[in-house]
Amino acid sequence: MTSAAPARHRTSVVVVGGGQAGLSTSWHLVRDGVDHVVLEAGTAAHEWADTRWDSFTLVTPNWQCRLPGWAYDGPDPDGFMTRDEVVAWLAGYAGSFGAPLRERTTVTALTEREGGGFVVDAVGPEGPETWEADHVVVATGGYHHPIVPPWAPALDASITQVHSADYRNATALPEGGVLVVGSGQSGAQIAEDLHLEGRQVHLALGDAPRVARFHRGRDVMTWLAEMGLYDTAVAQYPGGVAAREKTNHYVTGRDGGRDIDLRRFAAEGMGLYGMLAGGSGTTLTFLPTLTAALDDADAVYTSICRDIDRFIEREGIDAPPGTPYEPGWTPEADPLELDLAAAGVTSVVWAIGYRPDYRWVRVGVFDGTGRPTHTRGVTGVPGLYFLGLPWLHTWGSGRFLGIAADAEHVAGCITGRPTHDTLPAAELARRVSPGPYAAAPSTAPSAATTRA
Repeated sequence: MTSAAPARHRTSVVVVGGGQAGLSTSWHLVRDGVDHVVLEAGTAAHEWADTRWDSFTLVTPNWQCRLPGWAYDGPDPDGFMTRDEVVAWLAGYAGSFGAPLRERTTVTALTEREGGGFVVDAVGPEGPETWEADHVVVATGGYHHPIVPPWAPALDASITQVHSADYRNATALPEGGVLVVGSGQSGAQIAEDLHLEGRQVHLALGDAPRVARFHRGRDVMTWLAEMGLYDTAVAQYPGGVAAREKTNHYVTGRDGGRDIDLRRFAAEGMGLYGMLAGGSGTTLTFLPTLTAALDDADAVYTSICRDIDRFIEREGIDAPPGTPYEPGWTPEADPLELDLAAAGVTSVVWAIGYRPDYRWVRVGVFDGTGRPTHTRGVTGVPGLYFLGLPWLHTWGSGRFLGIAADAEHVAGCITGRPTHDTLPAAELARRVSPGPYAAAPSTAPSAATTRA
């Protein structure tokens, strides 16, 4: 018995991925009357509901939540939406402009068509289908496969292991202590979540920097936006495109926003370690990097605050004084080993990132690490584009605000329309959150207070 022949379709543009990047592109194409389709393997923007934990909040203020034709208009522009609020905010976006969205349609191959253009093979609810198009926008992001160390199976079978993408809350893990591996945004926030729930937490730090939540009466990310950092192209940063490999600063929007101070957590009983080197059975080993990791993160924190101070002085802004950070805890020595059984650790949460997987893109646009080569999403193959990647063009490219500008640019490359509709982040910061500058909110209650 032979399988059914794929249904064949022809369109001008195929957008692969129905998240915020793909839908932002579709908004521009709908506006300009360009025939296209958006193919989404799941449902529109499903990852916000499927891969974020229960207490997740944005780390960027709500005023930055601006997609083409769809801006946050709630009562708290300087607040931070929770996971469920983000899901609700995005839920109506595709329908608001009639996106030609085909959900539960998985793209299996992208190849070049003889004579120009592309062929996109997919499997949808009704079976296989093939699309021919002049342009393809790959908007699947860069976070495809959760990373777990190859030696993770060597840990004792009694230890529950989950990736941060699958973590939901403390009660979903077995009773006992938890080791969180990774101190980027996800790892630091999950460690905080477990700590506030009264769990004994051990955290293995990487080299992630940190940033203050508030400084001189405003959210730090609003200051940085007004300073133009989110509008600066990656090639203009020190080190150029190497900035794409940097880890984001850890901070949280939880409970109205606050710093994540790992030294304070350690003083309250959280175990801190350097970079995880390896493990077997119930024994883990660490590199002697804890002290340096804490000091380096604090140095970045202080440096950013000083940059804001200089901006305030240069612009003549009347802002309240800042409060310098003072470390409240210092490790006596860098711990090099942890016996999970002796420490009562029953779970490990891996928060060490994702690796991209573009094996289905059978077009020669990748470097030696499997990442697409491009300039602001435009590849060397005419008609093929990428969107939704961190640092695709600016620091803001992986955020709602930057995605909007990048989508406008790529859509403009397709249609020939000038790209000047999206306001720079610096201008939006001045318009949406101009002050007055108020004292920062008080810090969150300690874990001990929360437990009570």
